[in-house]
Amino acid sequence: MCMEMNLQTLFQDFNPSKFVVHTCLLIFTALLALKLDNSITWSYWAVFTPIWIWKFLVVLGASVGTYVWWQYPHFRLEGEAYIHYKAMLISLAIHLILLMFELLVCDQLTTSRHVWILVFIPLIFISIVSIAICIWCVKHDRSYELELFCAVNILQFIFLALKLDEFINWSWEVVFVPLWILMCLSLVGVLYSIIFAGILLRTPEVNIQQRRTSFNSALAYTFTVIPILVFQVLLTNKLDDGLSLTYIVVVSPLFVTYATLIIMSFSSKGGNKWWFGIRKDFCQFLLSVFPLLQEYANIAYNNNVNRSTGVPTDPNQEPYRDDANRKVKEKKQKNQKKNEALKPVVPVTSIDMPD
Repeated sequence: MCMEMNLQTLFQDFNPSKFVVHTCLLIFTALLALKLDNSITWSYWAVFTPIWIWKFLVVLGASVGTYVWWQYPHFRLEGEAYIHYKAMLISLAIHLILLMFELLVCDQLTTSRHVWILVFIPLIFISIVSIAICIWCVKHDRSYELELFCAVNILQFIFLALKLDEFINWSWEVVFVPLWILMCLSLVGVLYSIIFAGILLRTPEVNIQQRRTSFNSALAYTFTVIPILVFQVLLTNKLDDGLSLTYIVVVSPLFVTYATLIIMSFSSKGGNKWWFGIRKDFCQFLLSVFPLLQEYANIAYNNNVNRSTGVPTDPNQEPYRDDANRKVKEKKQKNQKKNEALKPVVPVTSIDMPD
């Protein structure tokens, strides 16, 4: 397989927002599991540090973007600037309400002076509002992963609040019924992606790029959904039957999911260009801020090229066949032009000169 990678290829589809969110969630999940296992004695306010960092970056990015928006009015004429700016404000509002929920959760875990149904009110409100936001995002071709997650889990949030307040005496297996349904639908999607990727791999009419894309998508969906299902099963058994596993072991499948999502953030594309007032793709912004990286962005690494001779180790690879065909065509064109230049010029009609 021919693999060519350079700095520009690595970052041209990079989505920094997803990278930050999934990294913060990964660290937070590990810290929370260690706290529940009494492996660390930190307060919950310290355990939630990755969440505070995430929200701080959101507020800072929106503030800088708003400053640039009002300070430079001519930037508003750039493409879909208004849609990007509105999407940023909507995302900021969602994150601020989510921050309220996280503050209440942290305070409840520390002092236990609230009822859980009160703590979950901001999250339930987000879930209701997210339905309308998802519709708006679909109309304007914007990403809506967080909003969709909240919208489809509204019933689950209500069940969790009622269970934690002991208003219902259901087992955790029953409380997680909305999640079981969602996971079943996700498994159907994973199965479909695997079958579709298998069909494309055995279809000769499909080019290599499409095969690779479908295969990578199926692989990513598998490593995202299956670990979540394993985590849900372990957590249910831990809460209902007192499974002897520690919480860090229970949440360990989520680390696979987070790692997959972090890797996928390098090929997620999209992203709002008005965070921090960047107004351009992250790759272009990175190269403009650090001009020295432009030199490295033009350097590519190919694993099929011999380091000592610079000659491909396998000339039968398709990219090299394309290069060879191109060189042959160029040579033929040069020879054709050379032959045309050597041909004598003969007039179409002869003109008799008078004596």
